[in-house]
Amino acid sequence: MSGGSAAAAPILEIDGLEIGFRGEGRVTPMVEGVSLAVPAGGTLGLVGESGCGKSITARAVMRLLPEPPALVRARVLRLAGRDLLGLSERAMRAVRGSIAAMIFQEPMTSLNPTWTVGFQIEESLRLHTDLPAAARRERALELLRRVGVGAPERRLAQYPFELSGGLRQRAMIAMALACRPRLLIADEPTTALDVTVQSQILDLLADLRAELGMAIMLITHDLGVVAELCDRVAVMYAGRIVEEAPATALFARPRHPYTAGLLAAMPRLGQGRGRLATIPGTVPPAGQRPAGCVFHDRCARSLPHCAAEAPALTPVGPDHATACWNPQP
Repeated sequence: MSGGSAAAAPILEIDGLEIGFRGEGRVTPMVEGVSLAVPAGGTLGLVGESGCGKSITARAVMRLLPEPPALVRARVLRLAGRDLLGLSERAMRAVRGSIAAMIFQEPMTSLNPTWTVGFQIEESLRLHTDLPAAARRERALELLRRVGVGAPERRLAQYPFELSGGLRQRAMIAMALACRPRLLIADEPTTALDVTVQSQILDLLADLRAELGMAIMLITHDLGVVAELCDRVAVMYAGRIVEEAPATALFARPRHPYTAGLLAAMPRLGQGRGRLATIPGTVPPAGQRPAGCVFHDRCARSLPHCAAEAPALTPVGPDHATACWNPQP
């Protein structure tokens, strides 16, 4: 199932991605058979609970998983027409920042505490452009202004610990945008922020996408964030994609029981003080996933066949697919 459309060719293509980790004489599968596409200029939300494989999928795209112990295989892993698995590390360093960039969940641990914000924003420019020092500094100032950082001259000289969480995240976005990448991977970019700042960061990402024409792959567990920013959604559970659809179609009519459970668990204005719906059980850890459909032991619609064979991602509507033997009507 492709995440793209006829109107926009994919900037990122993933087909049959498998990620495992070697240890104790065996390979533990973490991600199994993931296929996704992010159209140029579009926004794909990759949604799921913690531990389902979202972040390591993103790190595999950026070739940030150390091999070994990681083992990464795919039929296709292509960015802007380049086979990422065939690139040397030196070639991959040229891709990171210039064609694709990534912002991380916790900027305090992602920013280097021993370097100023200005040094870190300019680093990408030093690596990927031949701009002189004065032009790099001006570009860094321009980037901080663009992401809504006040007093940018002062912020350039500060260290990450001197900034609030919202300012650190804006600095991370400025760093990611320094070389105008065609794809931005945002891994839980608002998780550590308060609600007001979360909204500001999401508005900023939407504005930047419209202004720069870049594609965004947004990784999150928050369907509210997806509803605000994404054109398309892929739902991940225990290392597999279980549903993929345009965002409007998925919110209007989820077909996989897991997606329906996630949506039912979202708080809504006006629903009163009743208890939120929950999904019984927990996500099985890697190495202990059940045979058949990985969700069958938590699913109210489970059939005997669900425990015997894993369902493939199958079309259930226009541009909508789910991996389920007994989908929601």
